[in-house]
Amino acid sequence: MLQGRHVRLEPVSYEHLDGLVAAANEDRTTYGFTEVPATAAAMRLHIEDLQLQQARGGALAFTTVRVANDAIVGCTRFLTIRSWFDRGVPDAVEIGGTWLSASAQRTEINTEAKLLMLTHAFETWQVQRLDLKTDARNARSRAAIERLGARYDGVLRGWQPSLVPGETGQARDTAMYSIIPGEWPSVKATLAKRLR
Repeated sequence: MLQGRHVRLEPVSYEHLDGLVAAANEDRTTYGFTEVPATAAAMRLHIEDLQLQQARGGALAFTTVRVANDAIVGCTRFLTIRSWFDRGVPDAVEIGGTWLSASAQRTEINTEAKLLMLTHAFETWQVQRLDLKTDARNARSRAAIERLGARYDGVLRGWQPSLVPGETGQARDTAMYSIIPGEWPSVKATLAKRLR
């Protein structure tokens, strides 16, 4: 668990099912580039998939909880966990698979959640690289990643399956961003300032 003043990131579990479904259905208009299950059955399968990925060592998923009222407001995760030097912790990781309920978007919730995850990655795991990526067409997500202070690495063409409804089976172009250890102090200061 990662705990802040505004947000708590709890390991995702079936106990979060109803809250995740409620958060996902608050207002679905901003999920055009993100796969967010809408029904209890679909969310149950999603949680199962997240737990399988975690068991295989490829991801670490969290339920995002607003501290003020203990309301579940979304989900986020560490993905693409890579170990290069056999240290027992990741050497590189991605933050992604993030979605938030409409009422939590553009609030301190996402800023603090990212700060908690980045702090864990750089200060506990001491990663050498942290990735953030999005559909290259997703201007809103790209702007949010850039506000974090991540550096733009470029677009990888046909990098992964599209998550856009109606584009099943099609590849998408992916905008890649990264943060490396020398950039972390500046990124941390920027996020801390935004939270004040």
